[in-house]
Amino acid sequence: MRSRHVFHAVDSHTEGMPTRVITGGVGALPGATMADRRGYAIAELDQLRTLLMCEPRGHAAMSGAVLQPPTRPDADYGVLFIEVSGFLPMCGHGTIGVATVLVETGMVPVTSPTTTVRLDTPAGLVTAEVAVRDDGAATGVTIRNVAAYPVRRDATVTVPDLGEVRYDLAYGGNFYAIVELAELGLPVTPADRPRLLAAGQAIMAAVDREDSPHHPAAPPGLPCHGVYLAAPGSDARHSRHAMVIEPGWFDRSPCGTGTSARMAQLWGRGELAIGAEFRNESIIGTHFVGRLVEETTVAGVAAVVPEVTGRAWLTGTAQYLLDPEDPFPAGFTL
Repeated sequence: MRSRHVFHAVDSHTEGMPTRVITGGVGALPGATMADRRGYAIAELDQLRTLLMCEPRGHAAMSGAVLQPPTRPDADYGVLFIEVSGFLPMCGHGTIGVATVLVETGMVPVTSPTTTVRLDTPAGLVTAEVAVRDDGAATGVTIRNVAAYPVRRDATVTVPDLGEVRYDLAYGGNFYAIVELAELGLPVTPADRPRLLAAGQAIMAAVDREDSPHHPAAPPGLPCHGVYLAAPGSDARHSRHAMVIEPGWFDRSPCGTGTSARMAQLWGRGELAIGAEFRNESIIGTHFVGRLVEETTVAGVAAVVPEVTGRAWLTGTAQYLLDPEDPFPAGFTL
């Protein structure tokens, strides 16, 4: 067996969305913080991301995480989130997947009924409370995410073939435009996937072109990562949606950072109170349960601290190789 590189992985899915957790084969990256390491990876290691996420080892909706030593003393592991679109500052379903992998493989000390895992992410410290049965199975994960906040309310953008589209913009670890599907005349059904995907991509491109967001406490370069297409009848108790993610696929899970952004948006509109339970349902019918636990600020901007609960399941272990004669050393996208 010939290989230029060997990467050890534990694969999982969180409510339908994959997380390929790279547990070995990538050394500690340079950088004083995980944000610094993300910047280094973007500049120097993008081929590693595409090798592991794109075809033929991955697919168009692949997502993953690379474990690192933490850069801060209060964290158990550092994490770099990767997917087909790039290196993310934060990923909610990925955090649930990482915490589940760490517990079920014994990579952290495990206690029942709850094991606390602290993850050093490029967006900040994220705590995961993992519900653990006596047999060691992780039966649910509640993450306390970085602070979320509403950015714009009732903004409009001109979108080809759709005209003027009204949207809210919110941050939950990534930026999301939130659009009411009733105003577009589109339903949320699997049969309408092509139309939903096209609409979401067009809205995302228009927002980034005309109204690109900026986090007040982070360097520039965080575009609108997704478009939350809210189904008719969605409210602050139960929301159904299709989440279109850059560069053009659906999140199979309810999206953890998207759930956080949606709760921040509803809070900004006075519709979701601190402590109230919010059920967020994905395009395939899986769900996360969220709640806002406190109000805070981000660089002087009013914000909230979200918690999101979901579950992940391990699906396999693997060693991913790169043969010296492989014609696709960085993978490919079709």
